[in-house]
Amino acid sequence: MLDITATVIWQPQPGPQTALLQCPVFEVFYGGARGGGKTESSIGDWLQHSSLYGEGAIGIFVRRKLTQLSEVIARTKQLFPKLGARYHEQQKTWTMRNGARLKFVYLEKDSDAEEYQGHSYTRIYVEELTNFPSPGPVNKLRATLRSGAGVPCGMRLTGNPGGPGHNWVKARYIDPNPAGYQIITEETDIEFDGVKTTVSLDRVFIPSKLGDNHLLIRNDPTYILRLRQSGSEQLVRAWLEGDWSIVDGAFFSEWDENLHVHPADLTRHIPRTWQRFRAFDWGSAKPFSVGWYALVGEDWTPAPDLYFPKNALIKYKEWYGAKGPNVGVKMTAVQVAQGIWQRERDDLPKYGVADPAIFIRNGGPSIAEDMAIHRCQWRPADNKRVPGWEQLHKRLIGENGKPMLYFLDSCADSIRTIPVLQHDETNMEDLDTDGEDHAADETRYACMSRPWQPRTQPAPGSGLPKLPGQYTFNELVAKIKAKRLAEESY
Repeated sequence: MLDITATVIWQPQPGPQTALLQCPVFEVFYGGARGGGKTESSIGDWLQHSSLYGEGAIGIFVRRKLTQLSEVIARTKQLFPKLGARYHEQQKTWTMRNGARLKFVYLEKDSDAEEYQGHSYTRIYVEELTNFPSPGPVNKLRATLRSGAGVPCGMRLTGNPGGPGHNWVKARYIDPNPAGYQIITEETDIEFDGVKTTVSLDRVFIPSKLGDNHLLIRNDPTYILRLRQSGSEQLVRAWLEGDWSIVDGAFFSEWDENLHVHPADLTRHIPRTWQRFRAFDWGSAKPFSVGWYALVGEDWTPAPDLYFPKNALIKYKEWYGAKGPNVGVKMTAVQVAQGIWQRERDDLPKYGVADPAIFIRNGGPSIAEDMAIHRCQWRPADNKRVPGWEQLHKRLIGENGKPMLYFLDSCADSIRTIPVLQHDETNMEDLDTDGEDHAADETRYACMSRPWQPRTQPAPGSGLPKLPGQYTFNELVAKIKAKRLAEESY
């Protein structure tokens, strides 16, 4: 009688990991919190898929950057050789003992996904999905899921809150059911051989929290403590619980919807005597953004619990030209100009500022000239990025607890995109331009057209002495001269 002893090299933990491996749904988004075992879950899913379907199983493991693949490759090198798998370093491909293949790739640019058109895969794993600014490259990969051998195909995606793709990932996977485990069915009609039929694909969100990773907590019990020491209470909550209302690494960390966003009903109460203007960020393949602003003419209290300081800006209306996450509607300059005119016939602004790029002539009239012919005129905005973001920061923070920049809730795309924009990895003073930054750019132009500085001196009658740094240069010179004269007299 043979004595066969099986060695278990990997098994899912109870909870979300087990749910992932048992899930038959075509598209699964898994994760939400740091330390939730996302990469381990993808590796385990591949081990199961490849063992079931052998050489018919062909997988691709995707990250945004090559360097981000090193950790997961190192982990597979700990596990896969124990199963008789061979790794091809140059091709970055595992061949399992039964002939199944798993390849590691990175998509640094969205266009990199085009290199895989025509390929056939039965499993696609996309790690840290929110690193992708738009769903475009992921959608292109989805088209490669097919199997001539009849192997069931599927996508497994993981990610945390934050990143340039936070908005589209949240809208697709989290918003339909934040608690997860609810199957979402997407249907479309097709015609084949003259017969019309409806086909559908399912997707589901499986939430994973740090508390679900019992192995990590047991083997590294101080991990939670280190997380709690690494950020604000809100940020730590996002890390521990996968809270998608908190954004890890947000560029505009001072954003507070309770402070900065107010009901659109206020529009009809804004005094007509206040100066109004608009700002514009052009886009065709990418979205364009038009915003209308009112400059608060005097301290304003439209309701007992509502106060707007003098010189604050209120963004009371916007037009955002998008047909999907970070995808433009490809309208012409003339069409955009006509749309703007229709939206402001009874609300003529005093001026309009726009990205200087629209004034460039490239073998013909500029975009600005085309728009001006149709009664939509602009002047070049101050396009300096870092000073512009500084103005936006200052206005969001405001003074004495009162912001100097507000958004009415009719400006849905500004409210959707601005709070989740991320820092640029190479310049922390700038934001990541891979994100959906069009409404932010347009708001930056508006703020730079009305630059604002907090008061550096106390208000008259406050009785507070000036600090040394609050004297003007001439005042400091006069004080120094007076002191020297006194010393010489002595």
